[in-house]
Amino acid sequence: MDITSCTKADYDQIVTHIQEFWGSDRTLNLHHPMFVYEFGNSAYIIKDDNQVAAYLFGFISQTEPTAYVHLVGVRERYRRRGLARRLYDHFVRFALIQGCTELKAITTPGNKESIAFHRSLGMQLTGKLNRDGVQVIEDYAGPKPFHLTAARWRICVNMRPQVGRGG
Repeated sequence: MDITSCTKADYDQIVTHIQEFWGSDRTLNLHHPMFVYEFGNSAYIIKDDNQVAAYLFGFISQTEPTAYVHLVGVRERYRRRGLARRLYDHFVRFALIQGCTELKAITTPGNKESIAFHRSLGMQLTGKLNRDGVQVIEDYAGPKPFHLTAARWRICVNMRPQVGRGG
């Protein structure tokens, strides 16, 4: 299964079958078509025949030399095959060519699977410890009480991608 750019048809398949990737439609509003139309050079998929098995939507920051992974999803039946790691490695190579020196991804502090996955990539949590012992950046998404406390990772991407390491 090769990594290719995400097309509009691939995007449509992802959002139509969002529950197969996320277990619910809770992330559907995060799947904006701009990732295909405006950031298509950093939106990637892995297909098994005609079915999207995994995808990554990312982009390059316009204000700092940072690559940002907005979403990475793997269909339930394709998990534990290293597909998300392969997509990250591919995106890191793209980011290096673009001159990026850092990689960032954001999740909620309660998303233990996401935190574990990103740590397995060698990424570091940043921010202050919350009451549950998770590093968070308070007010990242707005002022209290209307904020989402998020965990954020940064990793120096001028290191070689970790292709083939578990995940």
